[in-house]
Amino acid sequence: MSGRFAIDPVALARDLVRCRSVTPEDGGALAVLERALTPLGFTCHRLPFAEPGTAEVQNLLAVIGEPGPHFCFAGHTDVVPPGDLAGWTVDPFGGAVIDGWLYGRGANDMKGAVAAMAAAVARHLQARGGKPKGRISLLITGDEEGPAVNGTRKVLEWMAERGLKPDAAVVGEPTNPRRMGEMVKIGRRGSLTARLTIQGMQGHVAYPQFADNPLHSMARGLADLIAEPLDRGTPHFQPSNLQITSVDTGNEAPNVIPAEARAAFNIRFNDQHTAASLEAWLRDRLDRTGARYRLDLTVSGEGFVTEPGPFTRLVADAVCGVTGVEPELSTSGGTSDARFIKNYAKVAEFGLVGETMHKVDERASLADIEALTKVYHRILDAWFDAPC
Repeated sequence: MSGRFAIDPVALARDLVRCRSVTPEDGGALAVLERALTPLGFTCHRLPFAEPGTAEVQNLLAVIGEPGPHFCFAGHTDVVPPGDLAGWTVDPFGGAVIDGWLYGRGANDMKGAVAAMAAAVARHLQARGGKPKGRISLLITGDEEGPAVNGTRKVLEWMAERGLKPDAAVVGEPTNPRRMGEMVKIGRRGSLTARLTIQGMQGHVAYPQFADNPLHSMARGLADLIAEPLDRGTPHFQPSNLQITSVDTGNEAPNVIPAEARAAFNIRFNDQHTAASLEAWLRDRLDRTGARYRLDLTVSGEGFVTEPGPFTRLVADAVCGVTGVEPELSTSGGTSDARFIKNYAKVAEFGLVGETMHKVDERASLADIEALTKVYHRILDAWFDAPC
């Protein structure tokens, strides 16, 4: 490949890894990507967003083409902190290539995939005279590993206001457990985090009649919440689950009944529930304790699924055509920015092997980065031949 369409996905991934883009810092990563996309003919929009109490986040929306079918690649260049540097055998931001692997924070999650997107688009454009049959966009945020407040959600709103809403999208999260081709994500469970505070009355343990022990109410309430499964799962989702993550009073005195008890728990829920229905269920159970309580909820996303059909088949066929593996269509794992995109477009996720994401010595196979580029190229070709 030559001229302006010559993007080496490994070299671009290495350059991105060398940017210290720990959320919410950009570290120059979006500029690296912009320099790769502009010669292809993309119009690049830098979209910084902020809200009170949150850091400003840099985002990039790169668009090429004219009105018509619109395909979007979505991803992020922000990364989690490297952690204990003593545990790394290489500089986490050095972008070292060793024995067929690219090492560094974000190589796997997900700068390798972002580089594959850019290279795939370049190959698609070169084969089609430099212009798509419609529009191609890359929506790249710097806020996926953070609170996800000033990133993809706001860029999508900006796009919709300007008539740039995509028809279909692929998110480049590392979806494969152990080898390329194993898994395409077609949905995600919702996530609700609860912080429960129960008020009591402090007193001496020898005189419980003059106190009100909030831990007893807390114990009854939590026991009721976990007594029965939330559901048995669905054809596309595993059972929802509630996991208690903390119970605390801050009380170190063994002869004092505390005045207050606090607990935290998280519910990962499938499409049988919504955040609103779960809140009603929680309050009904907690009301049974008869205790005075406060329940604070944070919802990072609702559960959703892209029903298997022509679009998911197109993605799976591209994966199988390159890797020789028929991928499982899964909804496992945590949340991703697909939870925002599903409100605007059909969306699926496919990326690299995720074994080392967020770990020390995070790395991506050079062969896998090239394979991913080929998968994305096939997806583009097939989708623009028959948009679905």
